[in-house]
Amino acid sequence: MPANEPATKAIPSNKTCFRGAEGDEVPQPHDLRSQDGVLKVDLAFRSYPDAKGKTRYCYVTPEGEISPTLRVKPGDTVILILKNEVVATTGAIATAMSIAAQKLDVSLSVSAQNVSHQHAEPTPATSCANGAMKPTSTNLHFHGLTVPAVCHQDDVLHTLIEAGDPAYEYRFQIPQDEPPGLYWYHPHIHGYTKAQVLGGASGALIVEGIERAVPELAGLPERVLIIRDQDLLNPDAPPSTNTGNSLPPVVLDADGDVMNTGTGTGKPAEDLSLNFVPVPYPDYPPATITMKPGERQLWRVLNASAITYLSLQLLFDREAQAVAVVALDGVPINTRSTSGNHFILQTHIGVPPGGRIEFIVKGPQHGSHATLVTRSVNTGAVGENDPTRPIATIIAKTDAAEPPSILDKSPIPLPPPQSVWLPNVEPARVRKLYFSETPLDPRDPNSPTTFYLVVDGQTPKPFDPSSEVPNIVAHQGDVEDWIIENRSQELHAFHIHQVHFALLEWFGFPVNEPFLRDTINVPYWDGKNPVYPKVKLRMDFRDPNSVGLFPFHCHLLEHEDSGMMGLIRVEPAATQ
Repeated sequence: MPANEPATKAIPSNKTCFRGAEGDEVPQPHDLRSQDGVLKVDLAFRSYPDAKGKTRYCYVTPEGEISPTLRVKPGDTVILILKNEVVATTGAIATAMSIAAQKLDVSLSVSAQNVSHQHAEPTPATSCANGAMKPTSTNLHFHGLTVPAVCHQDDVLHTLIEAGDPAYEYRFQIPQDEPPGLYWYHPHIHGYTKAQVLGGASGALIVEGIERAVPELAGLPERVLIIRDQDLLNPDAPPSTNTGNSLPPVVLDADGDVMNTGTGTGKPAEDLSLNFVPVPYPDYPPATITMKPGERQLWRVLNASAITYLSLQLLFDREAQAVAVVALDGVPINTRSTSGNHFILQTHIGVPPGGRIEFIVKGPQHGSHATLVTRSVNTGAVGENDPTRPIATIIAKTDAAEPPSILDKSPIPLPPPQSVWLPNVEPARVRKLYFSETPLDPRDPNSPTTFYLVVDGQTPKPFDPSSEVPNIVAHQGDVEDWIIENRSQELHAFHIHQVHFALLEWFGFPVNEPFLRDTINVPYWDGKNPVYPKVKLRMDFRDPNSVGLFPFHCHLLEHEDSGMMGLIRVEPAATQ
């Protein structure tokens, strides 16, 4: 480490993972901002058992801040020192290991080609960790960033940081052309990703400057809202009939709609929290957000759930409010448009696990009953139940405190993009992939299931973390069209590392979206239609940072952990 860089700070061992109380005011995550082109961060990865014996996780700074928001600018260098301080607890850890081993049915080990793990400070140029993946292993994925998938940057296939190991250094540069918007960081340990993310291991990462792309945002206060899921606090409770925000009453089936029938009611698969303020089933006591009456704010919302789909809606006196969506998955809307229209008005917003949405909210007036809710999402006959439920009550107060971060009031506009808009590029080739599942007992959708994400023409098999053979080989500089079918009876969320893509078709219908994505829902199959649901995506491998070996997978982390993942190797562009 260069002499002019600050030494790694000690992180007090008595700092535990913050969890709010039901109904609390929603706190803003602590901001860590780059200085002089460098963001230097020390994080401890911690675990602890809650009152019910469930393992919870979080990231802690030396000052005791939990899961801070990392704020960077294009061109900045990020130096993140991660110390794995997870403590193995009997019960939860053993159960996680047993379940993962049963589901994967493959050896949870990385390739023997990797360098043996050395108990010494890593040198950024040469060494990655190595060893058998365990529930106490961890690493980091910087979701959405165009950062190389190499050692000490955004590699998730080989990097294993074990509990008690020396602190591990991530060091990478934010590309100069990285779109300004909301990204995030979370662990990506195959077989145990769901357990760690479900336990709370996640945080926001913001590339500053969105007001340079969307002038309407200049000077607005910004609020970061991270929606996480977690195991049900009250799993044996009957569904409540009085949440105040439910759809019209329906007759529940005998087991309380535990299966997903699309009614919008019943027991959810997981509880939700908002910035670690819990909103537990069955009564859903909402968290609290206060803002000045009629105030305009930029809300940056991350669905950091392990398996929960969201369909967000603002209700003022039970009337749906239109919000101005300005960015999706970190990419501002209409940055290439000459119309001057940099937002899309929506009255409800679907956000898959791993997805992000940024929109302008105008606060309620005094006396208005205002709530942020998620509407029900029908995830298919064998999917999880994601019912309608409130998340937060929004209270108008003249003396409400402003969020700590406010966008630049006089931004310098971003320079015009240098590359051709992705949907306008002719693809080099077309590929077809599909999701499928095989339950151990076809008559029981809750039986252990093997999940597949298959390249058409290849033999279906779950992802093998010990193999480095890619399912797809592409070349830097190319653009490809991928048709992704869903041959299963539940909704899946497709995600690929390192790149963004454009949605061209939805179930065969042309789409002309003014933004890009990195995560997208693929509709479920009804089990009868001879035509499978599908999406058509235009994949962008033009950036040199996309060169390398990295995964694509379903972002329902239970599915990912259970084999619904593949590998792509992007090779350097051929020299002339």
